[in-house]
Amino acid sequence: MSENKKLNEIADPGPLGLAAFATTTFVLSLINAQLVPATVADAFLTLGLFYGGLAQLLAGMWEFKKNNTFGATAFTSYGAFWLALAGMVYCEKLGLINYGEDGAIGSGIFLLAWTIFTFYMWIGSMAVNKALLYVFTTLLLTFILLDLEKFGMLADGVPAGFMGLACAAGAWYASAAGVINSTHGKVVLPLGSKGNSAH
Repeated sequence: MSENKKLNEIADPGPLGLAAFATTTFVLSLINAQLVPATVADAFLTLGLFYGGLAQLLAGMWEFKKNNTFGATAFTSYGAFWLALAGMVYCEKLGLINYGEDGAIGSGIFLLAWTIFTFYMWIGSMAVNKALLYVFTTLLLTFILLDLEKFGMLADGVPAGFMGLACAAGAWYASAAGVINSTHGKVVLPLGSKGNSAH
């Protein structure tokens, strides 16, 4: 391999994007599942801006460099999701957004759009690896449960919270596999993949 080719290569951004997604999803899902006091409900906001948001967005940009259409679309989009969600909450707190009595519907429309996006990303994940298929299956179910809650078909977000925790666990596993398999130079944590990628 030439020196120029080595210089042009970059590390796999997949494990970073998955870790950022998993960590932020875990914290918000703890809140939704009501496993922590309601007074700490804003704990996900800074994570949503800087780790789930900015770090995942950067991972998506690096996936473009790696010529990975799926990873680039997924990480860039879900990074933007966290930035948008945290931004929406901050704007509500500052009084810049006020849905009034229709607050749940406003949130529901926002989440429904992401459910549609997640549905076709879930189809795409079927061709990547089993670990990622698990992540997108549980993520799709999380969004569907959140939609049902926001549109008044479920009493609260607890079911979505527990499904989100399952999703976060899967994303952490896939991230860990990407890091550990790469550093050990062999498959320590299998992904059930067609290739040997964490994304």
